[in-house]
Amino acid sequence: MTRLTFTGLKTRPGQVWGGIRLVPLVRPEPIESLRLHPAARDSIVYEKMRGCWYAPHGLIAEWTGDGTAVPAYGSALQMAANTVRRSRKPPTKLGRRTRVRFVPHRVALESYLPLTFMSPEIAWPAWRPEAFRRGLPNAETPRRTGEDMTGLREALRVFEIYPGQCGVLVYTADALAGVLVTPHPDDYRALHATLIEDHYSELIYRYALTHRAVGEFEARIDESSVTTVEELRARVATAEAEWAAFHDATMAAGLIGAASRFHEQYRMGEYALHGFRPTDLMRPEGHVGEAITHEDGTLAYLRSYRLSETQLRRARLLDALAEHQWHLEATAASLRLEPGALAARIHQAGFGELLQQHIVDHYRAVQAY
Repeated sequence: MTRLTFTGLKTRPGQVWGGIRLVPLVRPEPIESLRLHPAARDSIVYEKMRGCWYAPHGLIAEWTGDGTAVPAYGSALQMAANTVRRSRKPPTKLGRRTRVRFVPHRVALESYLPLTFMSPEIAWPAWRPEAFRRGLPNAETPRRTGEDMTGLREALRVFEIYPGQCGVLVYTADALAGVLVTPHPDDYRALHATLIEDHYSELIYRYALTHRAVGEFEARIDESSVTTVEELRARVATAEAEWAAFHDATMAAGLIGAASRFHEQYRMGEYALHGFRPTDLMRPEGHVGEAITHEDGTLAYLRSYRLSETQLRRARLLDALAEHQWHLEATAASLRLEPGALAARIHQAGFGELLQQHIVDHYRAVQAY
């Protein structure tokens, strides 16, 4: 896979509430052999010697190996663990069904920089020994939940769920904030409210604060040219198709039109769970997340997170360092910077603790001067 597509899904006209636009995705035929259930939404997870942490809206993916339908959640007798000890659990066999638990967004965000851009492999004198032993530090950037997004809770409350709807694209000031796709309409109804618990970048939060209203796309039909109900239905179908083509090619182009790097995280019979990240870091829009796809290319599950400007700049910096094997002078020359200026960028990006102290002191002296 090199690009995300909405294979197996159809885009329907969006609905607007203030600065929030919600665009539904429907399936002509729901996926029966893979189901997603909310789990551990209120679970407190304890780990020995490491305190405790809260696992927000974890999901359980359940599938069948022979392609038969998965029973609706709660309608079959099954054993389930009460706690989650890690973001991935070994699959549990349930007769012909298998299930695995995972936490969306958390894995995609925590692994984006540390696992994508590995720490130095050559012991250049500019880097501290900790850079080789412990790898990249976790340079956190501000993240907001849906509770902080102006208008999102109310938009989710008044949003009309379409028949057969299996997904939604969330826009703030017509900037794509995130996507949720599920295999079955019942799964979407169960997970619709969890969009308020998702993480959103600081960029999307600022858009929500500053843009309080967006325009609606209204289809216009020349009534003088319509004489029968069949003609009206044909015109409506044409208008819906034109909207879907415009949306997929323009509004969602930063996600489904952009090249991405996929790495398979788990195989579920005919399905595979992939993590993805942007390939072209120079684009102004980048998304990370997780997707489950069928062998025939059908998109069964998707949850995405739009990176902020800070996260993209940090990724571009690490990409340049990795390209030159973390040689400070060579990387600075490729970026047309002085080594001190590059050290300043590394420090500002949250990786200053990897540099030797004399490099940091030189940067501070230049800054003071």
